[in-house]
Amino acid sequence: MTTPRKILIADDDASIRLVLSQAFVRAGFQVRATGAAATLLKWVSDGEGDLVVSDVIMPDENFFDVLPRIRKLRPKLPVIVMSAQNTLLTAVSAAETGAFEYLPKPFDLDDMIAIARRALAKPSATEPVQARARAARDERLPLIGRSAPMQEVYRTLARLVGAELTVLILGESGSGKELAARALHDLGKRRDGRFVVVHLAATPRERVESELFGRDGETGKLVDADGGTLFLDEIGDLPLDAQTRLLRVIDGSERAINPRTGRPADARLIAATNRDLRALIRQGLFREDLYFRLNVAPLRLPPLRERLDDVPELARAFLHRAHREGLPPKGIDEGAIERLKRHSWPGNVRELENLMRRVSALYTEDVITARVIEREFQEHSPPPTSEEPMSLEALIEQRLMSEFADAPDILPPPGLYDRIVEEVSRPLIRLTLAATRGNQVKAADVLGVNRNTLRKKIQDLGLDAARRRT
Repeated sequence: MTTPRKILIADDDASIRLVLSQAFVRAGFQVRATGAAATLLKWVSDGEGDLVVSDVIMPDENFFDVLPRIRKLRPKLPVIVMSAQNTLLTAVSAAETGAFEYLPKPFDLDDMIAIARRALAKPSATEPVQARARAARDERLPLIGRSAPMQEVYRTLARLVGAELTVLILGESGSGKELAARALHDLGKRRDGRFVVVHLAATPRERVESELFGRDGETGKLVDADGGTLFLDEIGDLPLDAQTRLLRVIDGSERAINPRTGRPADARLIAATNRDLRALIRQGLFREDLYFRLNVAPLRLPPLRERLDDVPELARAFLHRAHREGLPPKGIDEGAIERLKRHSWPGNVRELENLMRRVSALYTEDVITARVIEREFQEHSPPPTSEEPMSLEALIEQRLMSEFADAPDILPPPGLYDRIVEEVSRPLIRLTLAATRGNQVKAADVLGVNRNTLRKKIQDLGLDAARRRT
């Protein structure tokens, strides 16, 4: 009879140890659990366990300081790291120190079991990723947020920083595509080389080829990025003739020679777009073969409206950044945070950063309130276009924003629901009656209400007298 595989669990939270232990036992594993990193290390050194599952922050030691010793003692022992410190740095540190997988808390137990089975089925654990940008540890992280969508971004980035794969970053304008590309460069093997950016949407079409490949003895950006990373922003705007030439460079049929070395330029290629490249392919505006060359490792950045839990952290970080750049220090209260979270953010993270810079510069208050934020939205939000009229829901939301401008400091007076329902009901019934020439039977049918209900609403809203006067 085969002996069950043993899993070593380390977490300072007794409830998490219990839940994980029960889940692994139900899945057919043996389990041993501890709340101390030193105990875990002793078990490993004694040869115990087939898999380690550990939290990062332990009472006696940070697990990332322990993990290299585990790797040295037993290089083939797979390790799964879990953490509530859900940042890009945590994910990268897990990959860098040789963890098999990183799981942000809270996680799904079924996911944990599935990852554990994959780790135990692997002949050897992942080797530690070679050198990262140690200096980058002390810098501010390029991407901020701990929401579930950002955890997936961090996990993908952690897998890609040590690879030489071509990456295609997908995301709306202002969602942080260039920041993600820079993170791949700064944390990767090419960090000592240049990070060269070409904003294709801002480059005149007649100059794109010379900008990329050079002309008349001048080197292009491809050669400038030799040994580093070439980031092509808004690749969907690349003209077709330049697409053909870029494809030839990627597949090796054309080479860009670096005159300083005499060798072909070697740059990691990262592209980004806010457009649907497959739709452009169907329209004949983008080469399908180039798309497949670029889309080796896709990375999607979520729009800010999908990660509203990150708004408080982002807003405070941008206020702090504005202060470091010379603007007055500012705080922000909970009412303002709640107002920010109700915004739809068509400009994404860039819109939020610009807003925080603006309020830092223009307002004398030490603490930014909801009224300040509301005033900024009203003054700087673009009017709806005729092609995209505002929906009724959006119009009502815009009306309600003024009611909650001072929340939670000053809430609207009681009866808000009835007041808003009356504001909507009055024009709805009035216009329906006008369309049916005052026929209440037809109006009730259009509205989908009982005729008696309609008659009462007409009286309550004072529409009956108005109708008689008309």
